[in-house]
Amino acid sequence: MTTTTPPVTLDDVRDAAARLQGVAHRTPVLRSRTLDALAGAEIHLKCENFQRVGAFKFRGAYNAASRLAPDQLSRGIAAYSSGNHAQAVALAARELGTTAVIVMPGDAPPSKRAATAGYGAEIVTYDRYTGDRVAIAEALAAERGLAVIPPYEHPHVMAGQGTAALELLEEVGELGALLTPVGGGGLMAGSATVAKGLHPDIRMIGVEPETGDDTKRSLEAGRRISIPVPHTIADGQALHTPGELTFSVNRRLVDDVVLVTDDEIRDAMRFAFERLKIVVEPSGATPLAALLTGRAGPLPHRVGVILSGGNIDAGRFAELCGSEA
Repeated sequence: MTTTTPPVTLDDVRDAAARLQGVAHRTPVLRSRTLDALAGAEIHLKCENFQRVGAFKFRGAYNAASRLAPDQLSRGIAAYSSGNHAQAVALAARELGTTAVIVMPGDAPPSKRAATAGYGAEIVTYDRYTGDRVAIAEALAAERGLAVIPPYEHPHVMAGQGTAALELLEEVGELGALLTPVGGGGLMAGSATVAKGLHPDIRMIGVEPETGDDTKRSLEAGRRISIPVPHTIADGQALHTPGELTFSVNRRLVDDVVLVTDDEIRDAMRFAFERLKIVVEPSGATPLAALLTGRAGPLPHRVGVILSGGNIDAGRFAELCGSEA
């Protein structure tokens, strides 16, 4: 019988946490009696909307970029992303004194594109429904000698993302369940590695938009499933298949994936704004939507939730969450 070494370990996440100390923010954990009453559990919200670039993605991007050899770092970095990883790599490159080229879909949220450019990155656009962002980024990298830092398919990226869960567990102690959004699966893979490593009985619950259920389908099938690129307000989760490395972790460690609709995501964003006094982008609101709708099922007494980001401009927020006519 053979064993396969996992792409990310608890020690990798701890090492990433040491590397990120003093660079990434140690984001706050928020509590709400109203939310506790609605969910029927003690909820601990890890607010990655307060992370640098407004999302957890900075953790993985910096952890990976900071490990590049000096000669490679001097040539620059390439990445592909709908927005949050784009900003994260752009800022990481600036912090490390190098340049970044980011492949972004043409319909990426304008605020995310502007922020990415604001950190000094060069932006190359493509059509997310017809183009291959990976091929475009790899061609640019080959032409210019750049290092590609993918948004989730990289051990150092996964380890960096897992530091959010590590901080949460260090601050609040043992939890019975942890909910995270699932897109490509990097945040979940890192979080599950930490959570199961520290507390093997914790229940790991991923949340996807209803139209973008590639991870749920893949876990049920026992192999990676591809779906058409989903149309959803949760742009950070609009993916057609899980990552190969991330799925290798998540198929072992994730207990369940639940689905929420775009309308339920809007309701969760409104709840966060009106009752919690925070702004959460659609992808970041999916686990909160799962709590508010009961989709996460019967919950243990103490539950952690990672609110993955808050990158949404005022106009888009008003469009999605404004009062209905």
